[in-house]
Amino acid sequence: MTPVAEAAARTSREASPAAQEPRPRFTDLVAAEWLKFRSLRSTAWSLAGAVLAVLAFNAGTAYDTYRYWRENDADGRARFVRDGIALQEAFNGNAMLVMMLAAGAVGALAVAGEHRTGLIRTTFAAVPARRPLLAAKVLVVAAATTVLGAAAAGLSFWLTQTILDGRGVGVPLGHPGAWRLVAASALLAPVSALTGMALGALLRHVGAALVAVFVLLLLLPGVLGDDRRWTAVAGHATPYQAWLRLAEAGEATTRYPWTVAGAWATLALWSLAAAVVAVVAVDRRDL
Repeated sequence: MTPVAEAAARTSREASPAAQEPRPRFTDLVAAEWLKFRSLRSTAWSLAGAVLAVLAFNAGTAYDTYRYWRENDADGRARFVRDGIALQEAFNGNAMLVMMLAAGAVGALAVAGEHRTGLIRTTFAAVPARRPLLAAKVLVVAAATTVLGAAAAGLSFWLTQTILDGRGVGVPLGHPGAWRLVAASALLAPVSALTGMALGALLRHVGAALVAVFVLLLLLPGVLGDDRRWTAVAGHATPYQAWLRLAEAGEATTRYPWTVAGAWATLALWSLAAAVVAVVAVDRRDL
């Protein structure tokens, strides 16, 4: 190489220092996304508030049973035990709605919030490889909300059954269907959060993403009734109705029943599809 060529090559390397820097490792991206996630006070307060609301709804229902237990006749008490109502009170429908909305909102804000503030541009300027970056964000949000869901479901089960034990009708975690209920309730959080991330990546607007979370996760499953086969099958493909099936004690009693395995598959496929959409949508679109 001639002296002129060597000087030109050296000048080119000095002019583009970014080319000399090593690409960030995936673990570095995960650490950065975790720092970003936990540094937002609004996120921490939202998650803490969601857990407290879930505990309040479930414990309140169990306490009502405890308080008015003596007003039930013998047949009503026997039906409470026979129909597995103790498990229903371990994690009720109101708690489920709070969990899905809170986790879905956190997921939507994790992506759409950065578009609103413009932080996403700084992030992509520092790390041009979008897919690994979004994959790290997905992993952090999924892990954090899984811990949230496990804490809310586990504490709710312990608290409600402790209250019901005061009347001798609480059930242990080894009771048939108990583990399934706790696991399904815990998984509601990451499934909803990943769905919120996908909607945030597609819509890029906080308000629109939050409305879409409510419509897709809660409103649409309520519209898809069980009176026709096609609406029943479509409803079975939603996380809301998947949780209802997993929380149900014994065999399904609907007009068009489905299996427990199908409900687990629904939760798994929603998580996978939402994660893929969140990663690909940001990678394929301009800012």
